[in-house]
Amino acid sequence: MNIFEFKNLLKSEDKKEKRKSFFRSLIKSVEAGANGTQDYVVKKGSNKDRIASTHQTKYQ
Repeated sequence: MNIFEFKNLLKSEDKKEKRKSFFRSLIKSVEAGANGTQDYVVKKGSNKDRIASTHQTKYQ
């Protein structure tokens, strides 16, 4: 690898890092429970009329 290839490699890595940081700054955080998605009510079964928790794990 000669010096020019090495410099090009460093430039490309620098561009990748700048691009990643730019896209990270564009990501917006979302509000949990927005648009009524947090309080689903179970309509059938043994847990009828209870609010379904979104924090349940698979192995509870």
